[in-house]
Amino acid sequence: MPAEQARGGPSSGGTVLGDDGLHRTPWGAVPGMMQDYYDTEWGMPVSGESAHFERLCLEGFQAGLSWATILRKRDAFREVFLDFDADVVSTFGPDDVERLMGDARIVRNRAKVEATVTNARAAIALREDGGLEEFLWSFKPADTPRPQSMADVPTTSPESIALSKALRKKGFRFVGPTTMFALMEALGIVDTHVLGSHRRGVSGVWSS
Repeated sequence: MPAEQARGGPSSGGTVLGDDGLHRTPWGAVPGMMQDYYDTEWGMPVSGESAHFERLCLEGFQAGLSWATILRKRDAFREVFLDFDADVVSTFGPDDVERLMGDARIVRNRAKVEATVTNARAAIALREDGGLEEFLWSFKPADTPRPQSMADVPTTSPESIALSKALRKKGFRFVGPTTMFALMEALGIVDTHVLGSHRRGVSGVWSS
């Protein structure tokens, strides 16, 4: 989950009541960008290889940083990585890496930039096994957490550990168990909205 803290105190149920009368997970109650993301995107399934590839890569870039940092830079990431088209990104060479390292609009971490290129090539190879989308969703657990508060939200799961290991074997990088659990949360593969949040169960993947 994004490591943002809400302004104001949580209710006894572990949510924060907004001025609009809606209960949200504390980090999603931060007004502005984070609340908009929480209300419209986080925990919702997406479709297609590029959408899944983007989310996998951005979760990798987020490691060690706040999710707000990534959100602020997301449009630039999409621009420089050509909407995360794996076929295009896979062709990037050393000159492209150096160009990206000089672009202050994104996170200029060489290992993460190089991993994005590596992961594009791995995503293409994964098409022989049904593709990235199918591969990620094959690790959907039999049940999802039902946290009463943020303290109840796990940071890894047996499935995220297994997914991490499987992706590494396929040649992916920056796909540790914690990062993969965050990806599973973002995609709705698990639902870690705090019970009582108005977003709980909205993905249609899980009942509340």
